[in-house]
Amino acid sequence: MASKRMTIMGTRHVVSAGHYLAAHAGFQILEAGGNAIDAGVAAGIAIDVLQTDKVNFGGVAPQIIYTAKDRKVSCIDGLGVWPKAITPDYFMQRHGGKIPPGVERCVVPAAPDAWLTALSNFGTMSFADVASSAIRFASEGFPMHGLMSQFIKDNVASYARWPSSRKVFLPKGRPPEEGEIFKQADLARTLTFMADEERRAARKKGRKAGLKAARDAFYKGDIAREVTRFIEKEGGPMRFEDFAGFKVNFEPTVRTRFNGIDLHACGPWSQGPVLPMALNILKNFDLKAMGHNSVDYIHVVTEALKLAFSDRHNHFGDPKFVKVPIAGLMSDRYGQWRRTLISAEKAWTEMPPAGDPKHLREIPNRWMPEPQPEEAPGPGDTSYLCVIDKDGNAFSCTPSDGSNQTPIIPGVGILCSGRGTQSWADPTHPSSVAPGKRPRLTPSPALALKGGKAYMPFGTPGGDVQPQAMLQVFLNVNVFGMDAQTAIDAPRFANYTYPGSFEPHPYYPGRLYLESRIDAPTRDELASRGHKVYEWPESTWLAGAVCTIVADHKTGVLHGGADARRPAYVLGW
Repeated sequence: MASKRMTIMGTRHVVSAGHYLAAHAGFQILEAGGNAIDAGVAAGIAIDVLQTDKVNFGGVAPQIIYTAKDRKVSCIDGLGVWPKAITPDYFMQRHGGKIPPGVERCVVPAAPDAWLTALSNFGTMSFADVASSAIRFASEGFPMHGLMSQFIKDNVASYARWPSSRKVFLPKGRPPEEGEIFKQADLARTLTFMADEERRAARKKGRKAGLKAARDAFYKGDIAREVTRFIEKEGGPMRFEDFAGFKVNFEPTVRTRFNGIDLHACGPWSQGPVLPMALNILKNFDLKAMGHNSVDYIHVVTEALKLAFSDRHNHFGDPKFVKVPIAGLMSDRYGQWRRTLISAEKAWTEMPPAGDPKHLREIPNRWMPEPQPEEAPGPGDTSYLCVIDKDGNAFSCTPSDGSNQTPIIPGVGILCSGRGTQSWADPTHPSSVAPGKRPRLTPSPALALKGGKAYMPFGTPGGDVQPQAMLQVFLNVNVFGMDAQTAIDAPRFANYTYPGSFEPHPYYPGRLYLESRIDAPTRDELASRGHKVYEWPESTWLAGAVCTIVADHKTGVLHGGADARRPAYVLGW
């Protein structure tokens, strides 16, 4: 299979990121002597600026980090919580069970704390150092790329709702055209203010005190006051105390073993376990013998994902608030039982029942929305980046938060994370609204190890498509032997047979999308098995934009790939 791009190889360090300028920002940090965490944070904050239609500095930034010195995997959730003033029936009482656009869906921004926590615990550089590229991109501007320009054009009415959002995204009274310089002056001032506060504290008390000062500037100072003052004025429940009392969590990963590879994913506070759960179901299928993107292969992979998504819908939620049977869901015993629910000849045309991992029995589905009519599923937001450095440290992160459903905060230049859109208004749902509770997050980076060393950090944007695109790229590399870039470029498919993660949680039973490079006879045979087949263009950003680095521990060569479906790029040395 010919790739449109070549795999980028390096022996010292490689960075792959959802925007080419973010990859450059991370690469500069590596060349200046920073480690993978320094570079990853630099690339991530740059993405907060460069892809601010789909990612935001006031958003989320879940991370999986591998430190080579102690061979340890760490996970920072990078996810905010509902304010204290929210009640479980808040949206039932006020909005008839809907979570409307605007400030009422805001949770505490977690990305700033996630970046600073990663730097403090695993990095070597200052916030000012790693944010310098992002500050320049915000203050001096960068050339608008086509995908972002089109997204703003498609959502003009959403941006026009709020004067502060109009000012940023419709700076001349219209969406910026591709190639126009796009500036974000208020965001530049916010980042600069944090860097200045850091420098003042670091001069007196050292690096970690400086990082704390940068954090306090956001969560306990003028930035928090401006954000919460605006939200209160707009009728939202967020208050200054919610910011001041917030901190990100170190969370255990979930993991599985596949073909001698240890795959780590985020826990059930996110959709992270969907990927390893699907792998557990697929373990005893001879996928290679089926053939890449054959009818049997696409059918079996799709059915495994449907089963994992059913468990996501019925079980996943913030483990601090709900009891998630994650050990059972992740067990090989459970995966083997779920495998028996896959028919070789017939697709599940509705979402399969969830499972009880203790007793190995089916659970009737609850909280099911009405199936949607024929319109296309909406795209998810998000970006992704990963880094491996010369010492073998690795950083995998999926920063996110779309900009068209919550307003930019005037004078601050960020939004207050709208991730509340991924909660459910129904108080009985595992991912229901509650004070201090995290929504069930779609952004979910992954990191694979081989022989105890970082082997393959990978991830993608795409909402509910994320674990589906990630699974396919992982199998392309580790079952079909493709190089990193070819694995990414290969045609993809995705199903929507589950309630979506974003309000209003649309449900498209049986629907399966395939990029048109997958031939018509394959599509026809899948339809004959019960799949409701739809055709995507031959290479579409709706199929995700995977970035990955694959480490060859025998040769010491790092192989990087980045998805041409979006403005992603990879650099190595």
